[in-house]
Amino acid sequence: MKIYRTLEELNHPFSHACVTIGNFDGVHLGHQQLFGEVANRAYRQQGTSIAITFEPHPLQVLKPGGIKLISNCQQKAELIRMAGIDVLVVVPFTREFAATSADTFVDELLVQKIGIEELVVGYDYAFGKGRAGNIPFLQNKGEEHGFSVTVVDAHFKDGTLVSSSQIRRLLAEGNMVEAGKLLGRHYQIRGQVQVGKQRGGKEIGFPTANLKFSEEDLVPRHGVYVSQVICDGKCYGGVLNIGCNPTFGEQSVVAETHIFEFNEDIYGKPIKVNLLDFLRDETRFSGIEELATQISKDVVRAKQVLSEHQKELVLSCGDEFNQ
Repeated sequence: MKIYRTLEELNHPFSHACVTIGNFDGVHLGHQQLFGEVANRAYRQQGTSIAITFEPHPLQVLKPGGIKLISNCQQKAELIRMAGIDVLVVVPFTREFAATSADTFVDELLVQKIGIEELVVGYDYAFGKGRAGNIPFLQNKGEEHGFSVTVVDAHFKDGTLVSSSQIRRLLAEGNMVEAGKLLGRHYQIRGQVQVGKQRGGKEIGFPTANLKFSEEDLVPRHGVYVSQVICDGKCYGGVLNIGCNPTFGEQSVVAETHIFEFNEDIYGKPIKVNLLDFLRDETRFSGIEELATQISKDVVRAKQVLSEHQKELVLSCGDEFNQ
C-alpha cells in the first residue's frame, strides 16, 4: 500500500479511483465493510482503491482533549493495508484546513488531485466546514463531476451498532470481549518497554514489561487483564495491570505486563499487547506479600482463560498484524 502524507505529493490522478473517506479510528468492522466495498469496486474496474483519512484526528485539533484514540496512525495504516486498500492519503489536519469548504474539498482534492470515479461512504458521513459535505451534497457533486456515490448502511454485530464511540465506551468499562467483537480482533496497545521501578521481579517475584500511555491514548478501565504479548515475532501469554500502582502510591498511569515463561531483557524493545479479558479492578493492598498472593491468583486464572481459547489465540498471534 502506498501512503501519501501531504497533499503536495498527489501530483497526478489515479487510474479509475474508487475512494472512501473517514477518520477510521479503530478500523472496526463497519470501517472494514467500507474498505471491502472500495477494494471490490476498484478490482472490477482494474482501478485504484483509495482511503483518505486525517492526522491528527480532527477533534484533537478542534476540541483538544475531547477524544481519546482507539488506534494511532501507524496502527490505522497497518489495518487499512490489511483490508486490501492500494493507496492511503493521510491529510494533515489543521485549523486552517478545517475552514476548507466542502465544495473546495471535492473540487480540488477528490476531482482534480485524486481523479475520483467512485465514492463509497458510510450512512452518516459528513465533512467540511460546518459538516456541509453530507450525503445529498456528495450525490449532487457526483452528478456534477461524473462520479458515483455509494452509501453503505450501518453495520450491526449481535444487534449492536458498530461504531468507534461504542467501542470507546466498552473499553472504558473494561469489556474487552464485546469490544473485540466490534473491532473484529483483540484490542491492542503497543510501545517500547520502559525502565520502571523494577519492583516486579526483585520485590514481588513477578517481573513486568512496562508501557507508558501518551496524552492522546485511550486508557481502558484500570485493572488486571488476561493478555497476549507479541515480542520479536513470538507470542506469549501474560497478565497486564493498567493503573497507578496504588499499593506503592504511584501517580502516573502505566501498563505493566507479566509475561509467562519469559526471561529476556527487552528494555527499549517494541512490544504489542492484546487485551483479551478483564479479571479484576486495580486494588490497594496492605503490602508486597498480599499483592504477590493476588498476582499468583491472577496468573492461574489468566492461564485458564488462555487455555480455554488456545486455538483462537494461536490464529490471532499468527495474524499478519501481530508480526
